[in-house]
Amino acid sequence: MEHRHAADPRRVLSAGGGIPAVVAVHDQSGPWDGAGQTRRLELSDGSSVVESLVRVEPDGVFVYELSEFTGLLGRLVTGGRADWSYRATPSGRTRVDWTYSFFARPGRGAIVRGIVRFAWAPYMRRVLVGITREIERTA
Repeated sequence: MEHRHAADPRRVLSAGGGIPAVVAVHDQSGPWDGAGQTRRLELSDGSSVVESLVRVEPDGVFVYELSEFTGLLGRLVTGGRADWSYRATPSGRTRVDWTYSFFARPGRGAIVRGIVRFAWAPYMRRVLVGITREIERTA
């Protein structure tokens, strides 16, 4: 499955379970299809985060790092990383594997683990359905 572009985060990252929605994309440095490109996501709670593409491969590998968190998460983490891979299955569906890592500030690890376990993980399971549909739609 060739990678054409990432799903628009405003379309697929809605609010839920205490996690804010992406409401705007600012300062995007390209078509969001190559390493080195950056953009800032504005979230519905007034916070923001910078995404930087690290790796994009046509066979369905997509890696980006997160930095410059503002708001609550900015007080808890120094950054993050998302590793995606996706491929067509024999049934014609798309299998998406998405690994998210946060880098907790000193003394904040237990809080970050709690947020990931009780808010972030359920949120990601919910939005992954829409992300998969968007990948299938644009592939």
